Amino acid sequence: MEGTLWKWTNYWNGWQTRWFVYENGILSYYKSKEDVSQGCKGSMKISACEINASTTDMTRVDLGIPGERHIYLKAATMLERQSWISQFESAKSFRRSSLECQEILPSALKSKKSELRVYCDLLMQQVHTVKMAINSENGPEVLKMDEATRLLGATCNTFINTLEECMKLANSSIMYEQMQTLDVTSHR
Repeated sequence: MEGTLWKWTNYWNGWQTRWFVYENGILSYYKSKEDVSQGCKGSMKISACEINASTTDMTRVDLGIPGERHIYLKAATMLERQSWISQFESAKSFRRSSLECQEILPSALKSKKSELRVYCDLLMQQVHTVKMAINSENGPEVLKMDEATRLLGATCNTFINTLEECMKLANSSIMYEQMQTLDVTSHR
């Protein structure tokens, strides 16, 4: 995935447009699309990041490696922000799934719970946006409602898929515990 996002640079320059490329779990950014051949200005491994959708700005997402580095981004629209967040969370989910054999199941469930929290926050924001569009002083804002409901539908689908993954992990954990119990009783 690639495209233009606004990146917070500093208090002097504020939000600056940058060209972002998300590939193989790495988010890299460049001054512009034309400057890609000159090398990236910075990059982050998404699997190491916490992803936080802003609750006050529906186009903003913050990425951070706790205690190390943060990057603050804004998309042009809520739908665009959702696309970027979905890409990031999908990559984190895929990485967690591929490492499941090495991870302890409760840890994987904890990660999924964190992912569900991000989607839950997005759902609440999107429901609020739909309510605001319906209850507008000038009557229902149809275009705003249309975009908001499409975004809400996409987030619901992602939330449900993540919830299904949680159920699979929980079932795996139960089966693992049952196998451990059988293994212990068969050695007695």
